[in-house]
Amino acid sequence: MRIEVTVARTTSLPAGAIDALSAELSKRIDKQFPESAHSVSVRYAAANNLTVMGGGKEAKDQITDILQETWESADDWFITD
Repeated sequence: MRIEVTVARTTSLPAGAIDALSAELSKRIDKQFPESAHSVSVRYAAANNLTVMGGGKEAKDQITDILQETWESADDWFITD
């Protein structure tokens, strides 16, 4: 399964946020889908978007929920120095 998350360039994020989001999202998806191989890509683009390739509608819905939970809990896992 290939997961691509794009974040709008107009979104102001602290340094290192894209890499941290990618790592945290990958960790959480590993817990939810331990039996499947997957790759997670997070990058800036023109608009916010989530693409799930190689997974069905149910998998995309679960990943959408994981992404939302990850984004909303950034205070818990994203540490800036």
